[in-house]
This record gives sequence, structure tokens and C-alpha cells, in this order.
Amino acid sequence: MKQEIHEAAAIVNTAMKQGRVFLNSRDEKDNTMIIGWGGVLQFWSKPVFLAPVRLSRYTHGPIAKTGYFTVSVPKEGELSGAAAFCGARSGRDFDKFKECNLTAVAGRSVPVPVIGECGLHIECRVLQRQELDLDQLDEDNRSRYYADGDTHTLFMGEILECYTT
Repeated sequence: MKQEIHEAAAIVNTAMKQGRVFLNSRDEKDNTMIIGWGGVLQFWSKPVFLAPVRLSRYTHGPIAKTGYFTVSVPKEGELSGAAAFCGARSGRDFDKFKECNLTAVAGRSVPVPVIGECGLHIECRVLQRQELDLDQLDEDNRSRYYADGDTHTLFMGEILECYTT
């Protein structure tokens, strides 16, 4: 079923505040992580998902290399254990899909899976990526979030598919 973008944006924004938005990538293996920043927006007359990923995260490499990512959002109250695990452990060290019994389902339009146990899925092709310039960031946020210099790359992905299962 096709999900309206504005409805998806509301679901994503609520889920992000609750730490239950999975950002999925694929390179040598399927991987997922939890994101707490970003969301759905309109840019260049297109629906776009903004996915900030720290340079140090395992997920960064596959998205930068392939140019694709997906987002999966479970229904409220579901997959809280998987979200906690995936938000606290690196894909370098764990096969998160296996550890959390998550089903990798082929994306409809991109070569990256969605999580079968989730209800909302967004498939994206990267249009633009930009490393955050700490020199242009206000001092409060720079010292609060980037004292170690580990910045985010802002991946702006055109939403190719948005649907519920």
C-alpha cells in the first residue's frame, strides 16, 4: 500500500523522538542502525529523507559507496529490544539482522533491504551528501555534540518508495 509522504513524515517524526527509526544499508552485508535526527522534507521539488550519519559509523561507508538507503519504522510498541540493540552496537562487530531476528526484505526500487517486521518503509537514492562544517555551526551545538570532532554527513535521499506493510 502506498503511504502518503505527509503521513509518513508524522510517523517518522514521532518514532524518531522515541528512538525507533531504523536506517538500513547494504554493502558486503545488510546492516541497520537507529537514527534520532533527520526526517522527511521537501527539497528540489522532491520528497527527500535527510539521514545524518556520523563518519565513524559502520553504516556511513555502505551508504556513501552505494548511494542508497532505506528507512524502516516499526509500529509503536514493537521491536523495542531490537531498536535498543541496534542503537548500541556496531555493524562492524555484529550481524544485527541475525542477532535481532530481523527479516531483510528486498527493497522495491533500491538494492537495500527493508525490515520485514516494520510497518512503514521508505526507500531512497542519495541526491546529495554534505559533511557538516563545524566552523559554520554555532558554538553551543559544536561543543555539545561534536567535542570529539566526529561529524555527521547529511545524506539527502530522494524518496523513491514509501509504503506500509
